[in-house]
Amino acid sequence: MTPSPLAGGPTGTEALRPLLDTVLEALHSGARERGGPIPAGGPHTVTARVEAALGDVLPDHGTGDHEALRTLVHTLAAGAADPADPLCAAHLQCPPLAVAAAADLAAGALNPSLDSWDQAPAASALESLLTRTLAAEFYPHAPHPDALVTTGGTEANQLALLLARERHGPHLTVLHGANAHHSVPRAAWLLGLPPATALPTPTGTLDPTTLARALATTPGPVLVTATAGTTDAGLVDPLTPIADLCDHHGADLHIDAAYGGLLALSPRHRAEVSGLHRARSLTIDLHKLGWQPVAAGLLAVPDTTLLTPLAHQADYLNATDDTEAGLPDLLGRSLRTTRRPDAFKIATTLRALGRDGIAHLIDRTCDLAHHFARLLDAHPRFELHSAPTISTVLFRPTHADDNQVAALRRTLLHEGRAVLGRTHTAGRLWLKATLLNPHTTAADLDTLIALLEGSTHR
Repeated sequence: MTPSPLAGGPTGTEALRPLLDTVLEALHSGARERGGPIPAGGPHTVTARVEAALGDVLPDHGTGDHEALRTLVHTLAAGAADPADPLCAAHLQCPPLAVAAAADLAAGALNPSLDSWDQAPAASALESLLTRTLAAEFYPHAPHPDALVTTGGTEANQLALLLARERHGPHLTVLHGANAHHSVPRAAWLLGLPPATALPTPTGTLDPTTLARALATTPGPVLVTATAGTTDAGLVDPLTPIADLCDHHGADLHIDAAYGGLLALSPRHRAEVSGLHRARSLTIDLHKLGWQPVAAGLLAVPDTTLLTPLAHQADYLNATDDTEAGLPDLLGRSLRTTRRPDAFKIATTLRALGRDGIAHLIDRTCDLAHHFARLLDAHPRFELHSAPTISTVLFRPTHADDNQVAALRRTLLHEGRAVLGRTHTAGRLWLKATLLNPHTTAADLDTLIALLEGSTHR
């Protein structure tokens, strides 16, 4: 039996070319079959279709590369929740840019792993340049800013708490707003720290007065976690007053800016996240407002020495004599061993779009959210929670109770007509539209409102 061709090597490109044609055709046919933002029929229908297409997961005899790709890519696309569809707006799940997805293909074909230099010579150099450059965007006055590439906000938050624990010991107290991402208290649990303390955030953001009282009565050491872009509403905590309080009380500050951090790249919006540079560590996700395929996260710090506790030695990867001879030591750049060169797609995107291109996408996305909020606010059949801070809009039909709001969302999902999120705030259940598609038009938003209006009157 002839072995399947490889993606790399001198013949890799010729092996990939016809397969890519098959993949692209299957993506197109699957999307056409789906016909909307999510497949109709709900979980049982989708599962039945996948089971029928997949058949025997491990057959005795293979069907060949083209048939396998044609069948399964079509099935995946037909059963996808497609964030590139303007009516798919539930989560912080961005539609990736084509240039980023194409760059990710190259990374997959070459398959470098960034746990030792001899597995990823160019990729490791590129990652080092990218992380230092992006860290300097958030810490412009720091002498040696640096960043680690992570799988997203959860891993970055865990690393932030780990670094704080290594600075201060196992009795570190973590204070966070009730609006914080669930990964913060979970990280405290994983790291064996005392249970994190959630401070009430009735307005949706962490109130400095509430934090001041907590800091005054909490014995040190303390790590405060603030949020720049909450998951449920996209709200930004008052970062500068929080940083002032941390300085006054000798507490460390970590800012989870997974959602809102990239506003700093927009001249129009960077003031909304002023104070990011005051954090001892900073979480950023480029698979949100950076339009990257998952995964593309960062943990940024103002000085590379803050990352020293992550240093680790394994002789087969970073032997001491190799490091002394000049081979870069990569093991301290992550808690993972094998890891993909996710920095590559980010670097490709930044080169392709530049500062002005990234800022344009951010500005357009935020503008769309404000336009949608104005439409809802002017509509007699919908109630707007508040004007959006970033690109998340909370609303609900007027005169509907929570059960009806929940049922409306599930009906739209089951019918495959729209994908909206949900969140409880101000004592009620709200629909959530997280607009991350810069190609969405005003007409698309009109369509969504008409669809919602029609569904509420069945």
